[in-house]
Formats: sequence, C-alpha cells, structure tokens
Amino acid sequence: MMMRRVAPPSSEDDSSGSGVPGWLEALLGTRFFLACAAHPGSPRNECNMFCIDCRATPAAFCYYCRSHRHASHRVIQIRRSSYHDVVRVTEVEDVLDIAGVQTYVINSARVLFLNERPQPRGAGAAAGKAAASPYNCEICGRALLDPFRFCSLGCKLVDTKTHGHGHGHGATVVGNVDGGGGSGSEAEAGGSKNGARPQGRRRKGTPHRAPFGS
Repeated sequence: MMMRRVAPPSSEDDSSGSGVPGWLEALLGTRFFLACAAHPGSPRNECNMFCIDCRATPAAFCYYCRSHRHASHRVIQIRRSSYHDVVRVTEVEDVLDIAGVQTYVINSARVLFLNERPQPRGAGAAAGKAAASPYNCEICGRALLDPFRFCSLGCKLVDTKTHGHGHGHGATVVGNVDGGGGSGSEAEAGGSKNGARPQGRRRKGTPHRAPFGS
C-alpha cells in the first residue's frame, strides 16, 4: 500500500511558541485501540489513528473514519509494542522534532514510544540489562540502549515545557545516527534481535553534549 508522506508543519501547528505543535499533547493523552463506536460491526474498527490537521472528536478513530472524514488530512497511525503505543519515525519526523528520543526497530521499521514506560525491576533479563546500561532518560530515569536523552516523546515534551528548549540543541538527531542511532533491541520492543547492535560495539564512556542554546 502506498504511504502518503505528510507535509511539513505550518507555523500554526505551534500553539505555545516553544516549538511544540499544538496537537502533540492531545496525541500523548489519547487512548488508542478501543473499538470504534461509529463502526461497531466492522472488521477493522480499532481506533489507532490520529489526525494532526483537525481537532477530531474522539481524537482516536478507525480506518473507516479516516476514509470518510480525514481523507485529505495528515494522519498518524499508532501501533502497539509490549502493550505500549508507538509511532513510526517516518510518520512523524517531518512534522515533529524527535531529536534525542530513543528509537527501536520493530518489523524492520524504526519506532518511538509515545509515553514513558515503567522501569523493569526484579531479577529478570530486562532488569539486569537496565541496571547495566550507562544511559538513562533525563526525565524518568529509564535505562536506554543508546546515548539518547529521552525514552519517549512524552519525556521530551516534559523537558521542553520545563526548560523551553523547543529544538533540543545538542541532542542526538535520530536521522543522523549510524547503526545504533536508535537501533535498540527488538526483543525489548517486541520483535526479533536481528536489528540489535552487538554489545561489543556499544559506545564507551559518557557522551558529552553541547550546552543548550539560549
């Protein structure tokens, strides 16, 4: 199926003047994957889409709602990994600054988590990997697989609203990282390990970032 590439956001998308588009908080606060009330008997009626061009009600809608009400709009499809909502990098990189957010590879596609997730605890493999990681989210402290600053778009939004850094100066830009730049672990994100970077190639030492701009 041919994917329609979304157009760059206009200045009207930024409702706060901080570089944060007005629809982002609505996206992060929306509950997805419920059955669509308008199409209860349809086979593809789970609400896993979000429109960034209009304030649709409800904000999450299904495949049939998109065809009827959002055919000419910019629509983002939400996906699931380990019971958490993710979005493909290719669907948001033109309309949202995703610099500094950890990415993962699921089904050969690079994705971002929308909101923070609980840190693995206990004696399991995930907990052990988290304890050994030298990288952590600057907001929630979750262990990261690569030298990024945030574990999710939600944590980056918290930092942006707190410090007013709309463009994440000095942060790692997702599209410019080679190999590990969000290669992540597909096992942790719900896929195979084929795209994971070998542990022996992990960058050594603590990454040094340039100071934030004024």
